[in-house]
Amino acid sequence: MLVCQCNLITQKEVEDTIVSMLDEDPWQLVVPAKVYHAMSKRGRCCGCFPNVVETIIRVTEAYHARLDAAQNAATVTYLDQVRALRERFGREFNERRQKGHRAA
Repeated sequence: MLVCQCNLITQKEVEDTIVSMLDEDPWQLVVPAKVYHAMSKRGRCCGCFPNVVETIIRVTEAYHARLDAAQNAATVTYLDQVRALRERFGREFNERRQKGHRAA
């Protein structure tokens, strides 16, 4: 599935990049800008960043679930809190554009 239309980045490419970053350091903070930098891309319209954040959360949860589950209970809880904040605040300003200016 195509995640970023500006850079023609697929879901699989984003997931592979996140996993390779977590292989280097499982406890690093992964954000869309770091993922794009690792792929030698840059955010143009940044409309895909909310989807990339969801992918980061999903892939990071799965990655840490494969590690020792008892050690990572706090990590999954933290990611749930991040998701709750995104649901609460992130949906209002999707793509940082007003609704009247969206193409879709």
